[in-house]
Amino acid sequence: MTRTPKERPGVPLDDAAKAIIEQLQQNGRRSYAAIGKVVGLSEAAVRQRVQRLIESGVMQVVAVTDPLQLGFARQAMVGIRVEGPLEPVADALADLDAVDYVVMTAGTYDVLAEVVAESDEHLLEIISGQIRTIEGVASTETFMYLRLRKQTYSWGVR
Repeated sequence: MTRTPKERPGVPLDDAAKAIIEQLQQNGRRSYAAIGKVVGLSEAAVRQRVQRLIESGVMQVVAVTDPLQLGFARQAMVGIRVEGPLEPVADALADLDAVDYVVMTAGTYDVLAEVVAESDEHLLEIISGQIRTIEGVASTETFMYLRLRKQTYSWGVR
């Protein structure tokens, strides 16, 4: 599980670091040698920079999967209204295995949590038996995913 620290000092990104990130956003399996050729660094320098970017929390290199292909029949976004402080609720949600994304928001919902479930029954258990039992959760609204039209992680760097 990856959890973003509450406070993370800004990591300055030079042009080479940004170029490395862009290369990995296009293809997370691209070799350090190939990246080095594009950004003008040695393979070893790219390897070191990638390690620093990962350790500092600037990026992750992961396999993005299709939950439906892995036996998870249901995905949903759950909008959660909270009474009291948001952080303890967000932390409790992040600790649930079936929750893969948690964000505190402004607007109708205080927290949004993405859930991946094996079945309708499993989704019901996650929402009723886990999420709604968290102290501070006032109400939930579930948005079932019918079809994913776009999912991208290549928004570049600024």
